[in-house]
This record gives sequence, structure tokens and C-alpha cells, in this order.
Amino acid sequence: MWPESSEQKQPLRTGLTTGTCATACCVAAAHLLLGKQLIQQASVTLPKGQIVELDIEDLHTTKQVAHAATIKDAGDDPDVTHGAKVWVKLRLTPATGIQFKADKGLGTVTRVGLVLAVGEPAINPVPRQMMQDNLHLVSQEYGYQGGFEISIGIDNGAELALKTMNGRLGIEGGLSVLGTSGIVRPFSCSAWIASIHRGMDVAAANGCQHIAASTGNTSEAYVQQRYQMNPMQLIEMGDFAGAVLKYLKQATVDKLTVCGGFGKLSKLANGHLDLHSSRSSIDFEQLAKLAQEQGGNAALLSDVRSANTSLEALKACQTKGIDLATRVCQDAYEEARKRIPDEVEVEIIAVNRQGELLSQYPPLGEGRV
Repeated sequence: MWPESSEQKQPLRTGLTTGTCATACCVAAAHLLLGKQLIQQASVTLPKGQIVELDIEDLHTTKQVAHAATIKDAGDDPDVTHGAKVWVKLRLTPATGIQFKADKGLGTVTRVGLVLAVGEPAINPVPRQMMQDNLHLVSQEYGYQGGFEISIGIDNGAELALKTMNGRLGIEGGLSVLGTSGIVRPFSCSAWIASIHRGMDVAAANGCQHIAASTGNTSEAYVQQRYQMNPMQLIEMGDFAGAVLKYLKQATVDKLTVCGGFGKLSKLANGHLDLHSSRSSIDFEQLAKLAQEQGGNAALLSDVRSANTSLEALKACQTKGIDLATRVCQDAYEEARKRIPDEVEVEIIAVNRQGELLSQYPPLGEGRV
């Protein structure tokens, strides 16, 4: 899991996707092969027409293969590939078209359920198209009518991939080349959301009828042990509850377990689908209202409203015999139920920071409500 981001709001920088980086390397390598030009910056036209410039390094040729590299700048997005060196080996081919290959640090698809076929290098469709379109522009400049073989690699990609969901998706050997717009929006975490969806696709395609979405490592460890789940069934939801719930219409599973910390689930109970601290807050007034509905007295309600954390509010209720955790799980269940197909069973489980069960809804043994 990625760490929680700061709760302090700051101006955020956009960045460029791995797909944009690979495309820039292709452009620089093509200029070297076709025009004998050693360029220091490569211009890339993005899918929506914007043009960006990327610095190029290590540009050279070896045995009729051009090598080019760039350093990925993900802006202020918490991306594990930020600062990684992305590189391309480009070869001219007599036949038209483009062949993609995985070099060191780039993953290969080994499991059905992804948009790419088994055995393909993990280069998503939009980056493939972006490389094709930009190489076509360079080819036109030099009157070249042949094709290209593109080998993409990422320094330390295999090690970095261990921090991503690639292993669960069946992408082995390294990272993926991703991106839909070419631009990384800070904290939009589009790559994470895409990985959530691909994880759900892979689980469904491989016959996993029960999946579990967790908000962090602790909740994931609890639900994995509880149900003895294999890694393919585990979805690293993080703060993106909406990404899971909305996608269930396309991912064919029978049951979803959402497991998380009490504070995160209280946000879902309050109707929030993005649980990040910069976009939704703990509503202590709402927690006090829930406590009041269960018989909490004025002193307790005051303690809940003035609590510094959701767990402090929960503890205050527990000392007075008020089962706030179950009520929050129930409300989170109702919010989830509004957004998923009727035929999908859902349960909500809250755990504490030690990975111990606080409560769940529906209650154990009651099944679907």
C-alpha cells in the first residue's frame, strides 16, 4: 500500500506517465536512426493534442539499434516510478507496423483477464497508440516507410514492481507502461484506480467469486487470514472505495468484502466514495448523532464531538456500552448497497490498528440483509 498523504493542502504539480516517457525515447531514437540527430529534448504529442518536451539522455546507437532514456517525473503524485529511468531500444524493420518487446524491468502478461493477451509485454493500449502516432510523425519527416521494433525497459523495474499490484494481476518481471492521457494528475492516482479495475477483471476471469477490498495493509492481512484468500482475490482499494463499488457492474463476482479502519469506514458510511484525508473528513457531529440514536447521554456526545480522532470517539462510546462500530458498518453497508448490483453480496468489516475485529455488518452468520 502507498502511505497516507499529508493532510496539509499544498499546490500540486502534474507529471508525465510512463507511456509519455517511453514515447519520448522512441522519438529521440527515431531521429537518431533516420536523421543522425542527437537531440537533447524530445517533443511528444499527447492523445488530446498537447505537446510536451522531455529531456533525453544516453542517446546512442549500437549495432543499428538506437538507445534513448529519460527520467520519469510524476509530479506530486505518489507514484513508485517517480525518478525511475525509462529507456527504449529502437530498431528499424523492413515490414511496416510496430512490434513491442519487454526488456529488463518491464513486465509480461501471464494471466487472462487483462486487456492484453498472455505473453504480451505490459504496455497498455493508449501508450502503444501514442508511440505509434509519434513515430509516424517522425517517419513522415524523413520519408521513412518501414516499421519499428520497440524494446522498453525500466531501471530497477522488477524491484519497483514489488510495490505495485502487478504480481496480483499476473504481470511478471517488472513494471507496466501505463497512461490514458499522457499526464499524471497529482493524487488523482489514475494508475492506482486502473490497477483496481484490472485486479477485479483478473479475479473474475480466473473464477474468483469472492473478492476483498481493503484500505490498508492491516485490514488486508486480517481479511486474507479470515477467509484464507489467495492474492488474486485481494484488491488494494486504499482510499478509492468508489473505484471498487462502481466497477462491480462490470466485474462478475458473487461477493465483495470491504475491510478497513473505523475512520475510513465512517467516511463511507457518510456517503463519501473517496476516503483520502484531502477530500473527505471524519464527521464527528455525525458520529455523535449515531451515538445519540443508541442512547448516548449529553456528556458522551460532547466527548465524541471534541475527539481528536475517530478511534478516540469510538473508545468513548465503547466505555459507555454504545456499539458505534457496528452502526458505522451498517451505514457503510447501506451506502455500498446503493451502488452495486442486487445480485452481489456485500459485507463491511472494521478492524483496529492492531488488525483485530471491531465489528462487521451484516453480523456474522446472518448473511445477506
